[in-house]
Amino acid sequence: RQSLLFSATMPFKIRELAKKILHQPIEVNIAISKPPEKIIQKAYVVYDSQKIPLVKYLLTEKKHKSVLVFCSTKENVKDLNKDLRKSGFSVDAIHSDLEQSVRENVLRKFKNKDLNILVATDILSRGIDIEDIELVINFDVPHDGEDYVHRIGRTARAESEGAAFTLINEKEQQKFLKIEELLGKIV
Repeated sequence: RQSLLFSATMPFKIRELAKKILHQPIEVNIAISKPPEKIIQKAYVVYDSQKIPLVKYLLTEKKHKSVLVFCSTKENVKDLNKDLRKSGFSVDAIHSDLEQSVRENVLRKFKNKDLNILVATDILSRGIDIEDIELVINFDVPHDGEDYVHRIGRTARAESEGAAFTLINEKEQQKFLKIEELLGKIV
């Protein structure tokens, strides 16, 4: 019998589990893909207290039809969604505390352009195909370069243009430096 395990990502814990349960496993890795060249990437070094006001500014500076904002925690998703909604933005959120039917409904509204801003955890960074997302904002720096590429890859699809802005606090600067080194590009 031969067992094969395929995954687009292989978190450390899963890799360790596979080594324990598989007999003489062989691992094949493919290099991390690079983000499309058409994505305009910018980074802002800010204090945590400046993040929400900066997001509001970025959303009003230019009228975007479709914006995806990624947060690393569901608490940040909930807080940002609440604050943006209070400020009058057409926004909703997707995170793991929501029932699947609610997530699907929110995603459908975003796809149909009934909603132009979606705040989400990495639950939406992979496997969704929504065209014409003009702007991706990383409210929090992703955990690694692969997550960064997947997040910002939601924009500039099918030869369209897009922008990706990352907000970096003091604690996240080292993490973002590693992402830049991995990508071979200073944002």
